[in-house]
Amino acid sequence: MDELQKLEHLSLVSKLCTELDNHLGINDKDLAEFIIHLESQNPTLEDFRKALNQHGAEFPNSLVANLQRIIKLMRPSSANNNGDIYDKASNSNDPSSRTAQLAKMFPGLAMPNDKFSEEHISSDKIYSKEESRVKQKNLGNDDLNIVDAAMNELAALASESDKMNKQNESVKKKEGKPCSESKYKDRKRTKSYEEEKKARKERSRSRSKYRKDVSKRSPGRDRSRISGHRHHEHRRYSRSRSNDRSNRRRKSRSQSNDRSNRKRNSQPRSHDRSNHRRSSHSQSPESKRGKTVSSIPITDDPEPGKIYSGKVANIVPFGCFVQLYGLRKRWEGLVHISQLRSEGRVTDVTEIVSRNSIVKVKVLSITGLKVSLSMKEVDQDTGEDLNPLSHAPPPENELLDRNPDRPFGGGTSLLNLQRAGDNDESDSRKRVTRISSPERWEIKQMISSGVLDRSDLPDFDEETGLLPKDEDDEEDIEIEIVEEEPPFLAGHGRALHDLSPVRIVKNPDGSLAQAAMMQSALSKERREQKMLQREQDMEAAPTGLNKNWIDPLPDEDTSRTLSANTRGLGGGPAEVPEWKKHVIGGKKSSFGKKTDMSLVEQRQSLPIYKLRDDLIKAVTNNQILIVIGETGSGKTTQITQYLAECGFTARGKIGCTQPRRVAAMSVAKRVAEEYGCRLGQEVGYTIRFEDCTSPETVIKYMTDGMLLRECLIESDLKSYSVIMLDEAHERTIHTDVLFGLLKSAVQKRPELKLIVTSATLDAVKFSQYFFEAPIFTIPGRTFPVEVLYTKEPETDYLDASLITVMQIHLREPPGDILLFLTGQEEIDTACEILYERMKSLGPDVPELIILPVYSALPSEMQTRIFDPAPPGSRKVVIATNIAETSLTIDGIFYVVDPGFVKQKVYNSKTGMDSLVVTPISQAAAKQRAGRAGRTGPGKCYRLYTERAYRDEMLPTPVPEIQRTNLATTVLQLKTMGINDLLHFDFMDAPPVESLVMALEQLHSLSALDDEGLLTRLGRRMAEFPLEPNLSKMLIMSVALQCSDEILTIVSMLSVQNVFYRPKDKQALADQKKAKFNQIEGDHLTLLAVYNSWKNNKFSNAWCYENFVQIRTLKRSQDVRKQLLGIMDRHKLDVVSAGKKSVRIQKAICSGFFRNAAKKDPQEGYRTLVDSQVVYIHPSSALFNRQPEWVIYHELVQTTKEYTREVTTIDPKWLVEFAPSFFRFSDPTKLSKFKKNQRLEPLYNKYEEPNAWRISRVRRRRN
Repeated sequence: MDELQKLEHLSLVSKLCTELDNHLGINDKDLAEFIIHLESQNPTLEDFRKALNQHGAEFPNSLVANLQRIIKLMRPSSANNNGDIYDKASNSNDPSSRTAQLAKMFPGLAMPNDKFSEEHISSDKIYSKEESRVKQKNLGNDDLNIVDAAMNELAALASESDKMNKQNESVKKKEGKPCSESKYKDRKRTKSYEEEKKARKERSRSRSKYRKDVSKRSPGRDRSRISGHRHHEHRRYSRSRSNDRSNRRRKSRSQSNDRSNRKRNSQPRSHDRSNHRRSSHSQSPESKRGKTVSSIPITDDPEPGKIYSGKVANIVPFGCFVQLYGLRKRWEGLVHISQLRSEGRVTDVTEIVSRNSIVKVKVLSITGLKVSLSMKEVDQDTGEDLNPLSHAPPPENELLDRNPDRPFGGGTSLLNLQRAGDNDESDSRKRVTRISSPERWEIKQMISSGVLDRSDLPDFDEETGLLPKDEDDEEDIEIEIVEEEPPFLAGHGRALHDLSPVRIVKNPDGSLAQAAMMQSALSKERREQKMLQREQDMEAAPTGLNKNWIDPLPDEDTSRTLSANTRGLGGGPAEVPEWKKHVIGGKKSSFGKKTDMSLVEQRQSLPIYKLRDDLIKAVTNNQILIVIGETGSGKTTQITQYLAECGFTARGKIGCTQPRRVAAMSVAKRVAEEYGCRLGQEVGYTIRFEDCTSPETVIKYMTDGMLLRECLIESDLKSYSVIMLDEAHERTIHTDVLFGLLKSAVQKRPELKLIVTSATLDAVKFSQYFFEAPIFTIPGRTFPVEVLYTKEPETDYLDASLITVMQIHLREPPGDILLFLTGQEEIDTACEILYERMKSLGPDVPELIILPVYSALPSEMQTRIFDPAPPGSRKVVIATNIAETSLTIDGIFYVVDPGFVKQKVYNSKTGMDSLVVTPISQAAAKQRAGRAGRTGPGKCYRLYTERAYRDEMLPTPVPEIQRTNLATTVLQLKTMGINDLLHFDFMDAPPVESLVMALEQLHSLSALDDEGLLTRLGRRMAEFPLEPNLSKMLIMSVALQCSDEILTIVSMLSVQNVFYRPKDKQALADQKKAKFNQIEGDHLTLLAVYNSWKNNKFSNAWCYENFVQIRTLKRSQDVRKQLLGIMDRHKLDVVSAGKKSVRIQKAICSGFFRNAAKKDPQEGYRTLVDSQVVYIHPSSALFNRQPEWVIYHELVQTTKEYTREVTTIDPKWLVEFAPSFFRFSDPTKLSKFKKNQRLEPLYNKYEEPNAWRISRVRRRRN
C-alpha cells in the first residue's frame, strides 16, 4: 500500500470511529478496521448486516447502511498488501471496474434499461442468462408480443387497483419495521425469473418474517416489475407515470409522490415535506426513500387540521397552554378562551379545564413556533373532528388545475382544460388587507363627519374593515432552493466532491489561458469605447428636430427631415460600415473567373475518383468502414453517389449526417445538381424545422440531431441501407450518442452498412471503438508547410494577428491569407481595424480584399470567399474554426493561427452553457497548418510559442458531450428506454456530475419521477425538437389555456435577431421597437411583433417600416407551422388566452423557473440558483422598469452578465410550478439570501477598517 492509499485508509478508519462514537459511544480503531474487513467480504447490505449480527454487533439498520455507504465512498482506490480484502471493482484499474465503482456510488445512473436495451443492446449484460432465455421464449413473435402487452395493460387497469387496496389494508393491520432498499435492489437484479416466482409463493404463504425485510415499495409494484421481464411493453408503461398509474395511486395512496397532496393530506401514510426534510438528516439514504406501509410515523411537528391528545400545562386569563402528545419534539400550543367551548361565552377558563387534565385538541394553525389550538372543534369523549372541512384539502380537480403537470401527480390532468383558467380571476382581483378595530372606528367616524367621501374607499367594509392593499406594502416573499435531492439521487450530491470535472484547458496558468482572459478584457474595452462614441454622437446631433415621423401632418421642411435622418451614428445614408461595402461589391462584385470545367470533369478531378472501385469494394466487404480523407477530397459529396450508382439504394435509403445545418443544406444542393435531379426528390435534406425530402428520396443529408430523432422512433433504422457519419472528428454531442446507438444497430442488422468519415488522423480510436473496423485512407493533395512560432507569448492576439497579416501582405510573395479568429464580433472588429490600417498606408500599397466568414453572414457574402482575387491584389479570409475542416478554400498559401477557439462549456454548478474562448488542441493546430498546403508550399504563422504548443494544448479537443448540458440527451436516451447511463457505450463517457445535473434538471421539470423513470409528461416533451425547458413550457400552455400564444413565443425564441438597427437610423429603429414593448416583458413583446405582422397580412413592407428582419420572421413562421403539426399529431389543443397575459407568464415560468432572478438592493439582479449578479439587457422592454422578480431566457456575457428575453413574474409561481426545486423561506429564520447581505457602517477615514466591531470596542475599553 503506497503513502496515498495509507492516508486514504486512515481517513476511512477515522470516519468510521467518529460514526461509531456518535451512535454507540465506542471509539475503537481495531473495531473500525474489523468492520471494513467484514464489509469487503460481504459487499451487499443484507450480507453485511448478517455478518455483523453473527459477530455480536447488533447495530440499528440505519447505522449499518450508513457504515456501508461510508466504506464504499472512502475506500482506497486500489488493493493494499496488508491483508484487507477489497472487492474487485476497487482493486482493478480497468474501465469496467471504474464503471462498477461508479454504479455503486450512483445507483440512479445505473438503473436497469427498459425494452430498448433488453432487446437491442446485447453488449450490456444486465440480466442473467436465465432471464434472457425466458425473454427469447416470450419474444418469439413481435405481433404476439404487442397484443400480449396490450392485453396485460387492460388486465392491469381492471384489477391492479383492487389488489393494491386489499394488500394495503392487510398490511396496515400488521406491525412492520422499515428496512433498507438495497436488499430489494440486489434481489431484483440478480434473481432469475424462476427464483422470483418461488419467492412470491413463499411470501404469500408466510408473511411474519418476510414482512420485516420487504422493500418500501408496495407489493403491487413489486409484482408489476417481475412480470415486466415477460412483457416489456407492459413493463415500460407501468414504470412510466401514465394515466392508469395515477388513477391507481389515487385509490391506494401507496407511495404517492404528489407533493401538493402531500402538503395537505392528513393521513398518516403521507409525510409532509417539512417533516421529511427535518428527519432526512438522521436517516440513511436507503431509509430516506420511504417507510414501510404498515408503520404509522411519529412526526416531529404538528400538522394543521390534525387532532392530538394533550395535557393542560398552564392556565392564563385568555386561555390555556396544552402540551401535545404523539410528537417526537416537545410542542405546546395555546387554546384561546374563544376556542374552549362552542356553546355560550366562557368568562373563566377554569370552568372548562384544570391544570394537568388530559384534553383533545385540533391544530388550527402554526406560525413559526406558535401553535394555535381549538377544543370546541373536537368531541372530547370520542376525539371526533366536529368541523372536518376546515382543513380539508381542495377538491382533486382544483389541485390539478392549479398545476396540471405538478411533478409527482398522475398524468391524467395534463390536458384538463375545462377549468384551467379559473385561477386567473383570483390574480386579477385587487389584494385586500384587514385593518384593526381602532382604525376601522376612525375611518367610520371620518366618513360620518364628511372628512372622507365614501367613494374614496370603495373597498371599505364596516364589518370586516377590508381595504385595498398596496403592492409596496406587500410582505417581502423569500424563496429558497430545496436542498433535498430527488429520491433516486439521494446521497449522490455528497459523493460529487470526489469527482473532478473534465478539464477544458490543459494549463490554466499558461500563456495561452492568460492571453484568452486578456483578450476578453480588451474586447470589453473596445465595446465600451464604441458605446461611448455612440452616446457622444447622439448628444452632438440636433435634439429638437428629430420627431417629424410622430407628427401626423409634418411640414415640408427639408432641414427637419435632414436632421432627423442624421441623428444616430454614421451620419450618412450608408447602412453598412465602409469595409463591408467592399465585401458586398459594387463594381468589384466578382473578383475573378470561376472554373470552366463541367460537373463531370469537376467530379473526376477530385482525389476520391481514382479510388472509386476500391472504396465500393471495401464497403461491400465490410459492415463498418472508417474513411480518412483531407477536406476537399470529395468524401461528403461523392461516396453517397458512388453507393447509389452501385445499387445500395435498392435495400433502403443512404443517409449522411452533418454536424452543421448549413453544411447539410449546401451539400445536398450540390449533390442534387451532380445527380441530375431537383433538390427534394432523389436527393434531399432534413434539418430541424425543415424537411426537404419526398417518398422518392434515396440520398438524404441531415444534421446528426435529426438522425438521433429518427432513432427515437425506430431504433434499428430499418429504412436505411447505409448510414454515413460525416465529419465524425468534430465529435458533436449528437454524433457521440449516435456512435453508441449505431454500434448496437449494426449488431442486429447485418445488412446495415456504417461508414464513419474523419478529416483527421485520429481514426485509430474510431476503429478500435467499432470492433477494429478497417481504415480506408484517401490521399490528399498536400504540400509541405513551414510552421513559424513566436519567440515570446502574445498578450493581445487580435492585434498581433492583424500586424502579421499586414506584414505577409507587404513582404511575402503572392498568395491568399487565412486568419482564424473566435467569433462574429471579433471578426467584425478585425475587419474594421484592418481596413482602416490599410487605408492609412495610402493608394500605392497593393489592394487587400478583406472577406469575413461566420455562420450569421448572408450566404451571398459567404460564397465570395471561394472567388479568386483579381491580379495584383490579395485576399485575406478571416474565419472561425468552420474553415478548419468544413470549408475548402483554394489559393490559400498563408495561415495565421492565434491558437484560440470559442467553445460551449457547461458549468455544472449553475446548470448553464456559456461560450468561452479557450486554446485549441494540437490536432486542431495541425489541421489549421494543413490549410496552407492545399494549393502549393505554404507557411503557417502560429502566434504562440513552441513550448505553449507542446505544454499548454491538449492532444485532441474535448468532445462536446463532456463539456455541455446533457439534459436533452438524457431525455432522449430515457425515451428510448436507456436508463442505465453509466453502462451506455459512449466512446468518451461524460462526467458523472453532468449526468447527475441533467437528471436533477429533468426531475425539476417533472420529466422524471421520484424513481428516475420517465413520466408521461417527459415522454411527450421528447416528441418536440426543442430544449426540455421550451417543450415543458409549450405542453404546460395547453393546460393553462394559452398554447396559441406560447406556440408563437417558442417559435420566435428559436430564431435570432428579430430587430435590426441600421447605423444611420438607430434612434428611429429604437422608437419603432418601443411601440411593441409590453409591460410584462420581452416574451410578450415578441408575441406582439408576430401578431402585428400577422395582422398586416405578413407584409414585407411592414417589416421594413418597423426595422424587423423579414427572413427571421419567415423562419419563425416555418418553425411555428412544424410545432403546430406536432401538437395536432398528439391531439394537443391550441387555445388562445385572449387578454389574460397572466396565463402566458405562468407558462413561461413553468419552463424557465431555474432562470429566476430577484432585484438586488445594491446592483442589478441576483439569480436564485447561484446568487450571480446579472443585469437586464439595454434592448429589453423592462430595462427602465426594473421589476422586483424576473425570469430570463438566456445569459449573455458582454461588458457585463446580461439577461436577454426577460419577463416579470410573481414569486409564488416558482413554488407553484416547481415545488421540487423552490420553497418559501421559513419566516422565523434568516434566508441564505439575507445572510449573504453584509451590513457595514459608513467609511470613517480617521478609524482603521474594523474599528467599529464590538470586539475592538471592548478591547479599547480594557
